[in-house]
Amino acid sequence: MGRIWQPAENRFAEPEAVVAALLQSPFALLGEKHDNVDHHRIQAWLLGRMVRGGRRPAVAFEMFDTDQQDALAGYLASHGRDAAGLGEAVAWARSGWPDWAMYQPIAQAALDGDAPLLAASLPRRTVRAVAKDGLEALGAAQVDSLGLDRPLPPHEAANLRLEIVETHCNQLPDSMVDPMVTVTVAKDGHMADALVRGASLPGRDGAVLIAGGGHTRTDRGVPWHLRRMAPEKLVTSIGLIEVEPEESDPAAYAARFHGTALPFDFVWFTPRADEDDPCEAYAEQLQRAKERHLKKQSD
Repeated sequence: MGRIWQPAENRFAEPEAVVAALLQSPFALLGEKHDNVDHHRIQAWLLGRMVRGGRRPAVAFEMFDTDQQDALAGYLASHGRDAAGLGEAVAWARSGWPDWAMYQPIAQAALDGDAPLLAASLPRRTVRAVAKDGLEALGAAQVDSLGLDRPLPPHEAANLRLEIVETHCNQLPDSMVDPMVTVTVAKDGHMADALVRGASLPGRDGAVLIAGGGHTRTDRGVPWHLRRMAPEKLVTSIGLIEVEPEESDPAAYAARFHGTALPFDFVWFTPRADEDDPCEAYAEQLQRAKERHLKKQSD
């Protein structure tokens, strides 16, 4: 636990190797499991090392959607480099994300480095519209600007579909899965665009993304979109992954991602946040969501 694996080199690496890579990469993606406090501590540490090493990135968060950008900017304009009240300013407690205290150190590390904070996600109303009506809900101009008219390769789309089914404990009806695939691809394209825009702000030399690990995987997540939007820019993705009991071979974890290698530039293994079975913990919630969806279809 706590070891770092470098898939391309097929070997373990030291934290300083991760820092060195991030210092050289215009785009840095730090992928988390949302409820693991160790992941947020590592993200804050890596970001702090980047800015102390001379980097001047914008920092984009999946957890902020673009409807919150004005509230975000307004708070920062009046509170400077204090991240403590930022959660309250953007109504974080109503967002469904884990406690703001987990994310505050990341935001503080960014503000200590004078980095702008950016909302990277689509607004929730837009997510609902895309789930209902597909990419047409975004309008032709946005679909074109995000490159969403160019679909994922078929095998990556199939694997994304499988991932969504498995991460929802095989409880989703087929009619829910395809809209979730479309929403995920749209989110990834939107977050990639936020990074490109952030990197182009005055005084910035790149951008950092704080997001779930599924979005930061190099084969089909945000990096896939960045390679099309900014092909000349290096992208480095860090995957923070919880260890399984009695499993210490990094190659064994690749099966989670339906591949032969882990789809990150570095994988930082951490202890589990808890030992609960998520399929048991969220069984009732998943069942209610399934019932609501099926009822809407029958109405």
